[in-house]
Amino acid sequence: MYTSFHVALLLFLSVLATFTGYLLLLTLAAKRAARTTNLSKTNFPQKFLILIPAHNEERLLPSVLENLSRLDYPSDQYEIHVVADNCTDQTAVIAQQGGAVVHERQDAIQRGKGFALEWLINRLWEANIPHTAIVILDADTIVSPNFLRVMDAHLSNGERAVQAYYAVRDPARSWAISLRYIALAALHYLRPLGRMTLGGSAGLKGNGMVFASDLMKKHQWSAHLTEDIEFHMQLILAGERVTFAPDAMVEAEMPDTLHGAQTQNARWERGRLEMARRYIPLLWQGMMRAWKARQPRQAYMLFDAMMEHLIPPFSIFAAASGFCLFVALLLPAGNLPLLKNTNVLLGMGIILGQIIYTLASLSLVKASSSSYKALLYAPVFILWKIGLYLKAFSKTSEPEWVRTARNKP
Repeated sequence: MYTSFHVALLLFLSVLATFTGYLLLLTLAAKRAARTTNLSKTNFPQKFLILIPAHNEERLLPSVLENLSRLDYPSDQYEIHVVADNCTDQTAVIAQQGGAVVHERQDAIQRGKGFALEWLINRLWEANIPHTAIVILDADTIVSPNFLRVMDAHLSNGERAVQAYYAVRDPARSWAISLRYIALAALHYLRPLGRMTLGGSAGLKGNGMVFASDLMKKHQWSAHLTEDIEFHMQLILAGERVTFAPDAMVEAEMPDTLHGAQTQNARWERGRLEMARRYIPLLWQGMMRAWKARQPRQAYMLFDAMMEHLIPPFSIFAAASGFCLFVALLLPAGNLPLLKNTNVLLGMGIILGQIIYTLASLSLVKASSSSYKALLYAPVFILWKIGLYLKAFSKTSEPEWVRTARNKP
């Protein structure tokens, strides 16, 4: 009577186990990876243009500009360009006072970070400003003093696209921020480190991205709401690879509450679903072509990128795993006790693997005790994320850009 339920549950658990197994493979690779950059051969040959899109950022912009003025890198080897995008405050004035080159843009239709960056990049090409690399930072960000030195070393080594570790600023400020810190420790540190070690592409995270100028001229920047994901897809389908610089850090402000983070997360999830629908078939086709052409490295890079699309957001993943284990425990065995026990053991193994993955992420980034304590609020975060994901999945129209809420001073 219960055979079909047990078999269906086994198939679903097998998919979850495959995803968990891949995350554990990335965890093992990350644990074995080098986490520092060799700076001994750098001689500051790179000229950087640092691009900062800013919409009504008069409160946070001064800190990033002051932070960038203290970088451990010759000041004549980098310029800061701020695009004051549809601003109604003093962003442009503050940017100019902070030493940045200001570009003011007003466009009521094409709104958002992607459009602002696309406009600014094209404007810089037309101006023909001398440079060898472009850095993209958010206006609520501070960077580690060694940021440009590390990126200089990677570019001098022949790397053409590099992602820094994008972390959370002041994670102990609230439990909601601490949970975001935990999530990004896994998504922005462990996974890119493991993927790069195994030969994959580290991915682009939207902040702390560095590109060789010739690469940017070759590929058009996307104006999509998840422009970083789409640009990464363009790069790897063209045979390019993004590497990871774990010792170059950018830290961005995150909303104090889950309510404040709602617009940002909704945008990410809807954009992620759209990118998955559009690019999974292309990645599969590219992987098959690379495999037939006996290009195993390219085939693996495309397979890895496809897995990154297929693996659900971790909160959804964990909730599905817990639910399946609950069903496996409650479902009567009937005349199939072996199948029931297999499902229970598989469910327990999946959850154990996810715990190992989460704790390994915190260990790698040397998280403080407050982050571990914030795990007590994980059920609240999971329920909130499920609601967002269901809303994102139910909508089919192109998501609109909405500015992420900023914390009060």
